[in-house]
Amino acid sequence: LSPLAVHIQTSRALMVISLLLGFFGIIVSVVGMKCTKVGDEDPVTKSRIAVAGGVLFVLSGLCTLSAVSLYATQVTYEFFRESTVPINARYEFGSALFIGWGAASLTMLGGSLLCCSCPARDRRGQQYHRQSQPSTAREYV
Repeated sequence: LSPLAVHIQTSRALMVISLLLGFFGIIVSVVGMKCTKVGDEDPVTKSRIAVAGGVLFVLSGLCTLSAVSLYATQVTYEFFRESTVPINARYEFGSALFIGWGAASLTMLGGSLLCCSCPARDRRGQQYHRQSQPSTAREYV
């Protein structure tokens, strides 16, 4: 058996890392959901945990995108390189590359939506005063 090419080994490693990041992203996101009773009951803490899960999903999508794009770059390079292999026998883009790009895009989109659940910062310096009703709207007794 001949060893696999470097770009295939690199793509394989990136996909394994992507799967692990996605798995941990699922676990962290489930803990960070407001509807679960796991972990702290504080909504701000839950939101921060959900944001951490979103970051893991974005990183997972970036690893997937890198792996698929690296392989596509190598296929393109081999296709246009001068070689003795006839054009009809060379590798071309297959449906797996497009599925990989779509999966990476959807994973990053989902992760960024989870990152949008970040809680607003405390507004300690601002005071909100309740306006009293105008004097014409008061009842006279």
